[in-house]
Amino acid sequence: MRKLLSASVLAACLAAANGAQAGALLFRTTLGPEVPGATGSGSAWVWLDPVANTLRIQAEFSGLTGNTTVAHIHCCTTIPGTGTVGVAVTPGTLTGFPTGVTSGSYDRTFATDDTATYTSGFLTGAGAGTTDGAEAALIAGMRAGKAYFNIHSTAFPPGEIRGFLAAVPEPAALGLFGLGLAALSALRRRTAAP
Repeated sequence: MRKLLSASVLAACLAAANGAQAGALLFRTTLGPEVPGATGSGSAWVWLDPVANTLRIQAEFSGLTGNTTVAHIHCCTTIPGTGTVGVAVTPGTLTGFPTGVTSGSYDRTFATDDTATYTSGFLTGAGAGTTDGAEAALIAGMRAGKAYFNIHSTAFPPGEIRGFLAAVPEPAALGLFGLGLAALSALRRRTAAP
């Protein structure tokens, strides 16, 4: 009976945690020099909500060696955290990204169910020709550490600063996981007591 109760508690916690993650996914990166001689730094936050079909990108940067030319998200490298790959999100540059500056900030939301959000290569390749496929590939790439945010400049046209996106754990899911561990611990103590 106790094993059944333990299994039921664990199953309920896992189901609740899985449901808590059904909303927006959060990714973050610290931006640093992509090549020797680059001096810029910054950070970027990416929220991707597969239910609302939105992708919000926020970035701050400063100290670039050259003036900004383009910025975008690349995906998906072969090895997590290293390498280069084609652009995934927005052909050219992110809509409204500040160009011609060495420091600035950016905040924009894109529709992930709009083909214009993705490059044609990413949409037809990784996305298998659909926005649902492209969104799923982007999520998988970001979760695996195979997607990076990149800012290009006049001094470094191939890219001045970049950072690989990493998932930020969802507090609700972590809380539910902790609650499940506490419940299992209490059950274990209860069964161990004489």
